[in-house]
Order: sequence, then structure tokens, then C-alpha cells
Amino acid sequence: MTTTTRSATRQHRRARAVAVVALAAAALVAGTSGTAAATPRDWTSDVRLIAFNDFHGNLEPPSGSSGRITLSDGKTVDAGGAAYLATHLRDLRRQARDSIVLSAGDNIGGSPAVSALFHDEPTIELLNSLDVKASAVGNHELDEGFQELKRMIHGGCHPKDGCQFRKTFKGAKFPMLAANMISEKTGLPALMPFSVEFSGPMPVGIIGVPLKDLPTVVTADAVKGLKFEDEVKAIDRTANLLDRLGVKAQVVLLHQGDNTEGGGPNDCRTTPGPARAIAERASAKVDAIFTGHSHQQYVCSIKDPAGKPRPVLQGASFGRILSVVDAKIDWLTRDIDRSSVKAFNHVVTRDVAEDKATKSLVDEAKAKAAPIANRAVGTISADVMRAAAPSGESPLGNMIADAQLELTKAAGAQLALMNPGGVRADLVFKGSSANEGDGVVTYGEAFTVQPFANILQTITLTGAQLKAVLEQQFQTGPDGAPITRILQPSSTLKYTWTASAPRGSKISGITVAGQPVQPETKYRVTVNNFLQTGGDGFTELSKGAELTGGAIDLDAFLEYLKLKPNAAPPATDRITAK
Repeated sequence: MTTTTRSATRQHRRARAVAVVALAAAALVAGTSGTAAATPRDWTSDVRLIAFNDFHGNLEPPSGSSGRITLSDGKTVDAGGAAYLATHLRDLRRQARDSIVLSAGDNIGGSPAVSALFHDEPTIELLNSLDVKASAVGNHELDEGFQELKRMIHGGCHPKDGCQFRKTFKGAKFPMLAANMISEKTGLPALMPFSVEFSGPMPVGIIGVPLKDLPTVVTADAVKGLKFEDEVKAIDRTANLLDRLGVKAQVVLLHQGDNTEGGGPNDCRTTPGPARAIAERASAKVDAIFTGHSHQQYVCSIKDPAGKPRPVLQGASFGRILSVVDAKIDWLTRDIDRSSVKAFNHVVTRDVAEDKATKSLVDEAKAKAAPIANRAVGTISADVMRAAAPSGESPLGNMIADAQLELTKAAGAQLALMNPGGVRADLVFKGSSANEGDGVVTYGEAFTVQPFANILQTITLTGAQLKAVLEQQFQTGPDGAPITRILQPSSTLKYTWTASAPRGSKISGITVAGQPVQPETKYRVTVNNFLQTGGDGFTELSKGAELTGGAIDLDAFLEYLKLKPNAAPPATDRITAK
């Protein structure tokens, strides 16, 4: 039997299993309908739904600000780490008779070296060991394309690198769900749209939904042959199908989220965004919505189209929070009793014992990655942080842009721009558990900062096009809410942006190397291939001419660190915000 045949067989078996479960749920309803009226109204099943989101392969406790959670009083607590996550998850499950563990997507991709060096196979092994029952597909699940995502699901060795973590890789033991991800060839869902779990005898439908705008945050090749429907349309369609199958209790795993104006894990200080807009319009048949993508922490109650409140929550990122919904399923209606629902975020603190089995898995990955990950590649004089200044630029973003400019000057580059979402972690001065010493940057730390292996590309833009690119930093989301993504500039670029100015006229005073930018003058600009193909909505960059390919972004950063010993955090004075 060929690998392709085995993969197809596994997919068929999993699809058939879901269908059987769904039909069994329907049969269960039909078989008991005659006695439903005699069922006491206080007969219920208790269910605990536990979810996390945006884990991104953070097997080890994340460092810097990425490894802390801000509480309601403004204090912070260290959080995250797979071995601590497993302990907290075990304790939460022990408190409930029936619990279902879920993920709202981005389990993999954008991962530290300890996972990414093995194509995130260690992270899938972790999720299997945690008995995750279902996950939504996030945008980062598609970082290496749809074929690689299918390998994550069905197993098998990497087509180029083979199996490097263990001798074999069996894939995920749980379905990855994408109700709105449609094959252009067949017009059908490219992956399973839902799965069904049980709390006692009561079925619970799990609907997974990636963000509709997923193609704008990955490379075009990653989603070739796929299209993404409106989230609400897909949720409503799938909720109706589950309802017809007799599955009344329903949960959505939505890889889309809102931003917040501070607050603690259990506050609801969100700004109006796409997750709220979806929650307000999506089918009233859905009883709870776990969100992701925006890496925020919140627990909100939002009314569905029928006017009934339902929980909408998110648990930050990197395994620092577990989001919990406790509810009762009424045996008569077979639905969740909304009045019984209690939702909260549980911080994965590090003041508990590490789970031994999980620690063993993490230690195995660390040991196998160590020869590469612990190699010293440079030094810094202080923490270089990715947190943005009021202007939108960050010290680490500026350093990366400087590195990309330096390493593409041979292609004529005069300035460089880096997408802020591609800067994944801080560079911390304090030495890590690898004992490399204070100020030493290891390959693993640099990889964690820039894990995507994007290719640097230098293009020619006119001054007018450069201004248009900078104006595209201010966009409108699908719900009409404003989205601001400030590109991280090299030291040669300076300008001012004015918040109160209308869209299209916010940018002024652009200079390159101290000279005012002229509309007709041509400039050589370095960006990564993600941005050059219009990623994050920067479609103007796709119009650049005279493209010259360059190094992998991480290689450029490593070379820069080598050339700049004891590198200091760059000042955030390149952009002026008014």
C-alpha cells in the first residue's frame, strides 16, 4: 500500500468515524423520544470544556513578557510551559466528571526551535498525550502548506527531512476542523467541519472555524487550491446540520479574536472586533465560543441573535491560560442549559509540580535539539524587546529591519520593512537554562524570534508607492473596526503618522537616508516574501519591480548578530506618532 493510499484510508476512516458518531447521536435522540416527556427535568449531564489557543509549539516555559500573565490588579505572574500546562489540565479534569479538551488553533507554526526543528512533531505528540479531542485550524497550521498540514493530521515522515524527532510519526489523534475551508476543486470542506464528543450519554458538537481572512496572513502558495468562507455562514450551516442530527449542545472553536484595553484574565475589556461581530451574528444553536488568533485574555458574555447570553473567551497564548466553560446538559432538551454556564480563565502558573511524562517529552525534544539550538550566535548588551512604543515600532523590530537592510545592500537596498507579526519573542539578556551566559544569544533564541524561514526580497518602489505602502498600515477589518499594523523600519527610514488624519492621508514627512522622498524617485526596498506577496494587507508591495531574491530572514539576522557584538537595543525614534 502506498503512502498516499494509507493517508487516504486514514482520512476515510476518520471521516466515517465522525459520520457514525453523528448518526449514533441522531439514533439516540430517535430512540429516546418516546420517553423524553417522562424524564425528570433535573436530570442533567455536567460537562467541563477546557480549551487553549495559539500554543505555537511552546514546549518550554516562554521567556520575557511572553511568559507572564497580567492580572486584574496590574501585577504579573510567570505562566506557561508544557509540563505545567499538563499538571493544571489534569487538576481541572479531576474536578469534573466529564471534561473535553479543545484547541482554538495555531498549535504549531511560529514555534521555538525545540519544536520547529522537528517540523512541530513534538507538539503534536504533546497534544496527543493531553488527550485533546478536537482543534480548529489556525492560520499557522498552514505555514508550510496544506500538504504538510495533512501530514500533521495523518502522520508519516517529512517528504524532505524524514522523521527526525522519532523513527515514526503517526500524526494527530484528534481531528483538525475547518468548516469554512473549501476545496476549490470539489467545492466541499477540505477538512472535517465538525466532530462530536459525549458528556455521559449527551452528544456535544464541536465546530472548528479558521478566520475568513486567512489567505492574507500566509503565503499564497500555502493556501493554493483553497478558499475561505465567511465564518458566520459556515457556523450557521454546520450548526443546522448538527441540529438535524440531534446534536443540540454545540461549541465553536473560532480562530479569530478581539483585542483588549488591558484587564486581567477574567475581565471583558475588549475593543469591538471580528470575534464579537461573529459572536453576535452566529447561530443561536451554538452555546459557547472559544476564540484565538489575537493572543488576548478575556471572558465575555455576548448575546446571540436570539438575545440569550453565551460565553466568548480567549486564553492569551503559548499555553499560559486554560479557558474553561462549565455547563449542564438537559436530558430532555439535549441542549446546554445556558443558565448553568460558568466561564473562566485559569492561569497556568509555575508553582505546581511539573507533569513527569510531559517533562520527559520536553526533555527529549530539548536534548535532540540542543546541538543546534544551544550554539552561541551573538551577544547583546541588554534586553531587546518586541513590545511596541507609542509610534508602533519596537527595539527588536528595528534591529531585525536593520539586519535585513545590512544583508541586502548588495542588491541596492536603501531601506527595509519588517512585519510586526513576524517578530515572535523577546531577546532576553539573562542566560537561559542552557547555561550559555548572560548576554549570549543562542541559535534557538534567534530562531524563536524569527521562525518562519521567509526569504528576503529587494524590490523597486517609487516614492508614491512607498507612501502608499505606509498608508496601508491603517486598514479596516471585516467588521469595520480599524486595524493598525506598523511595519518595523530600518534606521534609514523616518516619517510621521497622524492618528486623526483620514485614511490615505496619515503619512507625512517621509525621508530615506535623511533626504525627503520624492513621488517619482525610485527606491530599493527590502521586505520578506510574505509581505512582498501582499501579506497582512500590504498589497502595494506586490507591485514592486526588479525583484532580487536574498537570504532567509533568520540567516540575515544571525549574520547581523555576528557582525555586531554586544548589540544594543535600537532607539524607537524612527517613526513619530501624533
